[in-house]
Amino acid sequence: MASRAPIKRGGAARPSPARGRKPPARRVGLMERLGVSQAAVQKAVTWGTLGLGAALALALLQAFGVPAMVGNEVASAFGRAGFEVKRVDLRGIKHMDRLTVYAIAFDQHSMAMPLVDLEDVRARLLRYGWVQDARVSRRLPDTLVVDIVERSPAAVWQYQGRLRLIDASGVVLDDVSAEAARDLPLLIGAGANTHAADLAALLAKAPSLKPVIAGATWIGDRRWDVRFQSGETLALPEGAEESQRALVRFARMDTAQRLLGRGFLRFDLRDPTRFVARLDRQVRAIDGSAAEPAAPPPSAPATTETGPAVQKVNDTI
Repeated sequence: MASRAPIKRGGAARPSPARGRKPPARRVGLMERLGVSQAAVQKAVTWGTLGLGAALALALLQAFGVPAMVGNEVASAFGRAGFEVKRVDLRGIKHMDRLTVYAIAFDQHSMAMPLVDLEDVRARLLRYGWVQDARVSRRLPDTLVVDIVERSPAAVWQYQGRLRLIDASGVVLDDVSAEAARDLPLLIGAGANTHAADLAALLAKAPSLKPVIAGATWIGDRRWDVRFQSGETLALPEGAEESQRALVRFARMDTAQRLLGRGFLRFDLRDPTRFVARLDRQVRAIDGSAAEPAAPPPSAPATTETGPAVQKVNDTI
């Protein structure tokens, strides 16, 4: 009887790896590319999970009618576990006092993060003139993030002996000293701040005059007197369109006849049919006699009106 060949147990022998072949490169994750360690990711996930659990627990307590005292106690327990306000990340502040924002953020009935009323913090910040908008959020475990959008100062409003910064829409931002407000236009009079946007639109109609304007006075809650850096005042008529036409007319006259800086004290364009210029009799020549303004060009002769120190200038251009 023929002998049987022995049976080998086990599968076929695996081929040995080729010599010199490099192992496959390890894939680099997105977090590693961003420079975030695995430990940091794990920590963020842990805190996020705990915070979400706290919020869900409070929501369930309220949904099932659990008394507010019990809900507050649960929130306080999360605070004792580390979820309480310890830091404020303040962004967007340039002019406003930072201590004011910190005082509002830390003024809470409870420092436990779940009990911080974000809308109340935002509402109190919006009471300050500098704050145009504010966003308040939690960053677990212990930080409030306050992002503020500030208003920009556009002018200074003088009223009742006080100087105040205002923005382009007339919102009062803060008190200011005369030295600090030297580079901003000065608006004078009751309610002048609420018409700041109207004045800006008016001055935009005469861009050649804008660099030489020092400020304006709101007269009788109905019209503007514009003051120039050379000392003259221009009385404008009532009404937006009427005042715009008068200012453009004066800009053309000044371009043609150089009215500013010639010794005039006041120009009056309230009557669209007349242009009245008043002389400054205090201006003196070198010999001590009263100085007269320079004569207008030959193409634009001047005539003197009846009455002291009043002159009518021909405005034909």
